Amino acid sequence: MKIKLRDGERLDDLNLKGYQIIQNKDTFCFGMDAVLLSDFAKVKKGEQVLDIGTGTGIIPILLKAKTEGKHFVGLDIQKESVELAKRSVALNNLTEEITMIQGDIKEADQLFTGASFDVITTNPPYMTGNHGLVNPKEQIAIARHEILCTLEDVIKQSSRLLKANGRFYMVHRPFRLAEIFVLMNRYNLEPKRMRLVYPFSDKEPNMVLIEGLHGGKSRITVESPLIVYESQGKYTKEIMDIYGMEYQET
Repeated sequence: MKIKLRDGERLDDLNLKGYQIIQNKDTFCFGMDAVLLSDFAKVKKGEQVLDIGTGTGIIPILLKAKTEGKHFVGLDIQKESVELAKRSVALNNLTEEITMIQGDIKEADQLFTGASFDVITTNPPYMTGNHGLVNPKEQIAIARHEILCTLEDVIKQSSRLLKANGRFYMVHRPFRLAEIFVLMNRYNLEPKRMRLVYPFSDKEPNMVLIEGLHGGKSRITVESPLIVYESQGKYTKEIMDIYGMEYQET
C-alpha cells in the first residue's frame, strides 16, 4: 500500500515482516522502551490484547508481528496519535487484526466489556507533575507526564479489563517501583516477573519491565539484567536481536 506522508512525518522500517510505521518527528516518536516491552510481553495463540496509551500504535504492530495473538486493540486519548496509528495499521494491511480507538484511559472500563482481555500492555507516562521539566509540546508532555492519567488509573483499569489469570505487562522507571508494587497489589495484579534494564553494565538501571498476573499468588521471578550498550554507541547482541538487526563482533 502506498502512503502519502504529511509535513513532519517519516516512515520507519520495523525490521519485522516488512512492517513499517509512520511517525511525526515534531510530536511523539516511540523509543526503546516500547520495543523492549513488546519483546518482554508474552502473547499466546488466539489471545485478545489491549495496549493502553498506545501512542503511535507501535506495541500492537510489533506484537502482531511477533506473536499469534488473535486481535490487538490500541487505546489512546489523543486524536492525532490515534489517526496516525490507524494509518500505520492500514499501511501494513492489518485492519482486520488491529483496532485503534480514541478514548480516555480513566473510562476504559466503559469502552470495553469487563474481563474481556487476556493480555494488557502499557508504556504509560513515567513522570508525575513534580518530576522533571514538562515539554512545551502538548502531545509530548501528555506522553511523558501524568497530565491526563496516573499510574493508578492505568493499573486500576487494567485490573477491571483483564480476565481471571490475565497478564499485565508494563515498562516504567525503577524509581517508582515501590509505588508500582503497592498499586498492583491493591488492584489484584500480582507481580510475577521483573527485569531491570541498564544503559551500561556499570550504571544504574533506567527502565524496569514488569509482568503481573490477575489474581495470581505471591511469587516473583527477577530475571537477568538487560544491558543496552556494551560500549559507547554500540548495542549489545541481545538488544540487536530484539531489534532484529545483525550483530557485528569487534
